[in-house]
Amino acid sequence: MRVLSIDPALRNTGYAVLEQILESGRKPVYRSLTYGVISNKRGLRQSTCLVSIRESLNEVIQEYRPEVCAVEGVIFVQSFKTAITMGAARGAAMIAAAEHGLEIFEYAPRRVKQAVVGRGSADKQQVAFMIRALLQLRETPPSDAADALAIGMAHLYETDPTRVSGAVEKSAPL
Repeated sequence: MRVLSIDPALRNTGYAVLEQILESGRKPVYRSLTYGVISNKRGLRQSTCLVSIRESLNEVIQEYRPEVCAVEGVIFVQSFKTAITMGAARGAAMIAAAEHGLEIFEYAPRRVKQAVVGRGSADKQQVAFMIRALLQLRETPPSDAADALAIGMAHLYETDPTRVSGAVEKSAPL
């Protein structure tokens, strides 16, 4: 299974494509096919940033052909303006996935941290460290990319038929 995972934000959207390989009688193998950050400069208009997110993700989808999409769920923020901006970035990312017919699953940040670190209150450095170890990466990815990789791992763990059920609470597709 291949999953496109997204940590949406207007200025720095993290993305990753992960693959799960299942062989009969063996533990699944997880690997990262690509990951990165879609960066938009501060001076750009919001509409320009949203188009950039959508177009960049379209390119990733066309190149890596994921089967599903996992995206970070809505989080609590102090400012309505921030919430609206994050929602717009999330919408642009989800439109890119939906245009390619990908089923979209949503994961709360606490659930993602619980899945990859073992506790829902882990900080960004702990998530990045665990992602590097779990995927045997040569370097620690930037935090937004590490978050996207973690979202993808949470989805792969949840859908892995060889894992003990209940390790990660089930998520309904959006």
